Amino acid sequence: MPLTTHATRPGSLVTEVVVSHFRKLMVAVFGSGALAGLVLFSVQHFTVVPLIQAAETYEAAGHEAHSGASHEDEGWQPAEGWERTSFTALTTVLTGIGFAAMLFGAMALAGKTINTRHGALWGLAAFACFSLAPALGLPPQPPGVAVADLHQRQLWWAGTVIATAVGVWLVAGPRRSWLLRACGAMCLLLPHLIGAPVAIGQNRVPAELVHRFSIASVATSAMFWLLAGALGGLIYSRNQADPNALPTV
Repeated sequence: MPLTTHATRPGSLVTEVVVSHFRKLMVAVFGSGALAGLVLFSVQHFTVVPLIQAAETYEAAGHEAHSGASHEDEGWQPAEGWERTSFTALTTVLTGIGFAAMLFGAMALAGKTINTRHGALWGLAAFACFSLAPALGLPPQPPGVAVADLHQRQLWWAGTVIATAVGVWLVAGPRRSWLLRACGAMCLLLPHLIGAPVAIGQNRVPAELVHRFSIASVATSAMFWLLAGALGGLIYSRNQADPNALPTV
C-alpha cells in the first residue's frame, strides 16, 4: 500500500474567530491600560505627589523629634528626581494594564458587547468596587498617618471589593427580581455595617493635608477607571469594525 502524506487541515473558522477576539481584546487591554495609566501618572504628578512629599516632610520631622535621628537605614528607595519619577510612571502604567485586563476580562466573560459606552459604564462600576466603596471605610492616606493593622486592612478591603461587586451585579443587572435587588443592597451595606479596622497610632500630618490627599486620590482613581473603560471600548469597537476582521458566528 503506497505511503501518502495527509494534507494539514486548516484551522476552523470558530478557532480563528476566538483567536481574533482574544487578539483584539489584548490590544484593547494594553492600549487602554497603558494610556489611562500614563494619564493617571501625569495628573497625580501634579496633584497627589506634592501632597505625598509634604506628608513625608512631616513624617520625617516627627521621626527625628521622636528618635533624635533621621531614618536612613529603611532599605533601598529610588532617589528623588528622575529615578523616583520614572519608577512611579512605570509602576502606574503596569498597574493600569493589570486593572484593564481585569475589567475587560470580566466584560468578555459576562458576554457583554464591548464598546465605548459599555466600557465607560463598566469602568465606573469598577471604580465603585475597587476605590469608592473601600474609601468610605479606609480612605487613602498619605505617609505619616496612623493606620490599622495591615492584615486587617487587607481582609476588609478584599471583602468590601467582593461584596460591592456582587451588590452592583445584583442591583444593576437586567431583569432582577426585587428579592435579588434587596440582597444586592445588603451586600453593598454589609462591609460598612461590619466597619473598617480602627487606626492605631498618632498622626504626624495635618488633617487638612490628609483630607486633600484622600479627595485627590479618589478623584484621580475615578478618572482612571472611566478613561480605561472608554478607551478600551473604543479601541475594541474600532478593531471590530475593521473590514479585514474575521466574521462573527
